[in-house]
Amino acid sequence: MRLKTIAKWLAGLVVGLAAAGFGAWATSPDPQFNPASFEDEPLVQQIAPLEEAITLAQVRAADGGTRTLLVLARTGESVTGIDLAELGAPATSDPLAALAASDLAPVRAGRAGALPQVTVAIDALLPSGPAGTRHIGTGTNFPEHAAEADSSAVFQFPKFGAASPARTQVQAQPGILLDYEVEICVRFDRPLRTLADFDKAVKAFFLCGDFTNRNALINLADPDNLDSGSGFSDAKSGPDFFPTGPFLVIPADWKAFVVNVRMTTTVNGAPRQDARGGEMTLDFRALAQKAFTDMSTARFLYRGSYTKLMPDGAIPPTATLMSGTAEGTIFTPPTRADLIEAGLAYAAAGGPLARQSALDIARRKFIANELAGGHYLQPGDVVRHDSNALGDIVIAVVRR
Repeated sequence: MRLKTIAKWLAGLVVGLAAAGFGAWATSPDPQFNPASFEDEPLVQQIAPLEEAITLAQVRAADGGTRTLLVLARTGESVTGIDLAELGAPATSDPLAALAASDLAPVRAGRAGALPQVTVAIDALLPSGPAGTRHIGTGTNFPEHAAEADSSAVFQFPKFGAASPARTQVQAQPGILLDYEVEICVRFDRPLRTLADFDKAVKAFFLCGDFTNRNALINLADPDNLDSGSGFSDAKSGPDFFPTGPFLVIPADWKAFVVNVRMTTTVNGAPRQDARGGEMTLDFRALAQKAFTDMSTARFLYRGSYTKLMPDGAIPPTATLMSGTAEGTIFTPPTRADLIEAGLAYAAAGGPLARQSALDIARRKFIANELAGGHYLQPGDVVRHDSNALGDIVIAVVRR
């Protein structure tokens, strides 16, 4: 009689534990993306007044050369400006060199109307990013995003890839969790090795996007040490992963300008991100200083080999220094349901006798669940990054 009672009790316990486990799995939250806070007022795009900042754009000339325009106005999907050649600039693909050789006195004196002007469609403008394919990415430099990523410090990594224009596309590869980020970017007119170089340099700001292959981060990054040098270069270096805005803006007071830059992201018209440069934990001067102190060691993993942050210990004019992004990205950590399913998958594979580690099985299960959810970027989606003073970027997500 006692044995029957014990058997019934054990059976009830097993059923109870199974029910509790099912309940924990069934009631697990399933976030589709990270929440963000949004300003009450709608974002209004404008060209900065000339006394506050110079706004440039570039277009391909009929002869194959590059024309740099001083942007005066924007109307819908076109901009109007003055070719810097009209102000004395030589033929050059370097917009900052063209600006340095230009005489802006007639424009500053209010005589812009007397000069020849051109109107160009935004989709004909060249990328505002520099010509190089190696840039300095920044992680968790906005407090709310640092909380999303459970990161306690700002970190940097080399990002590889050419800048693409303000009207562009990104490929959604099958089996890849594709995520977005909006950032403020800056390029310089000279190589930077010290803060003295940074202070003397012309600083040209532009809006940029930073797409992420989340599979690479999940599989390669160390969640306990995001500054390990692994994961981020592979995750953020792709052929379409660096879209840049239409404008290159050189402010008279770069600090005051950046503080007020507002940047937003929408996906298919739904708001996802909204932040200002003033929220950055480290400003661009501090980011440059941080980069200078991390140039000597080849500690960043990229495509199976280790590389330095920058190859010759300087930030060259061909490189971009990126701000990092704000809250509101898609990636969220594994949920309770993911952890339960990973544990069951590990047990089904043989537990300690399984050929794969528990962590590898958990990663594979988590990626499969996220892919099944379909809430990462999909072909047909439209990602839009907007800014109050740096223009906008529109990216069509297409099937590979």
